[in-house]
Amino acid sequence: MRTHRRLGVLVLLSSSLMFGQGITVQKIQGDVQVRHGVTETWSAVAAGDILRPDDSMKTGPKGTAIVVAIHGSAQKKIALPPEVVVDMADIRDLTSEELMLKLTMERVRQSGYRSDENPAVPNAAVVHGADQSASGVHVPSNNTAVAVPMWNGARVLFENGFYSTCALKGMELVRLFPATGNNAEYRLLIAQSLDHAGLRGEALTEYNTILGLGHLSQVQESTVKQRLGVLRQH
Repeated sequence: MRTHRRLGVLVLLSSSLMFGQGITVQKIQGDVQVRHGVTETWSAVAAGDILRPDDSMKTGPKGTAIVVAIHGSAQKKIALPPEVVVDMADIRDLTSEELMLKLTMERVRQSGYRSDENPAVPNAAVVHGADQSASGVHVPSNNTAVAVPMWNGARVLFENGFYSTCALKGMELVRLFPATGNNAEYRLLIAQSLDHAGLRGEALTEYNTILGLGHLSQVQESTVKQRLGVLRQH
């Protein structure tokens, strides 16, 4: 249990140290809101606002936004299309060590580990629609309508090259919304993120899981088999 607790502390420390100077809202259009911390209150956001690591942003059906983050030694613009939820803490790169640590923590959560000594680390899923128990710990939900904007947000991460945080977000969403785990498109997003992140073994496992779903399109099946062939040769 002490090991799990130490892992959680390291995750929190690495998140705060690696984030940088925050993210600036450059432009918004339509319904765009921000949530600060782990409250359920969403409020208006304006161009020029500075967002912090524990903030989340969501866009409505006709809402769009552009945020600017410090990415390495340069500024990086990230466009948010309609109907997405993105956690600002996910707009960053992870080292291989950080990614493996976070993957370990996610596997602990997937195993159903719960302890008063190791309270759940707050995350967007707790407040974006997943049910909560009386203790405040999230209860997995199959409300796919709630999950879709989060998956859309994961795709934003992928399209902007944040493969590590995209993979982690996808795995978290499968845990919180089990029904979405049968969606080949979502699972492929996880597999390709792990693949791009250089985690060969994890990517192989995910690609094989996708093949086992049994309802892939021809394009999806071809993509999965092609990547499996390549990864098995290394």
